[in-house]
Amino acid sequence: MTKLLSCRYNMDTNRVEARFADGSTVAIDCIAVEDEYGNTPAQRAELDWLLWNKPLEYAQMVLRGEMEHYLSLGCDHGRLED
Repeated sequence: MTKLLSCRYNMDTNRVEARFADGSTVAIDCIAVEDEYGNTPAQRAELDWLLWNKPLEYAQMVLRGEMEHYLSLGCDHGRLED
């Protein structure tokens, strides 16, 4: 795989579909990612927020193995406002 060009979240399959510069593609199973990293409601909300708002960054973190570190930073994009 080469440079990641684009990603989109496919809500019908619950996958992030990534396309690379060499023409290869990969589909990331979001349920598996949530099962692995979404240990709390806040983490699951953050994963959902990433899916909808930043699918490219979501895919990059999954492919680089950085998701656990990202979630450990306590990001709260997915938290509902009071």
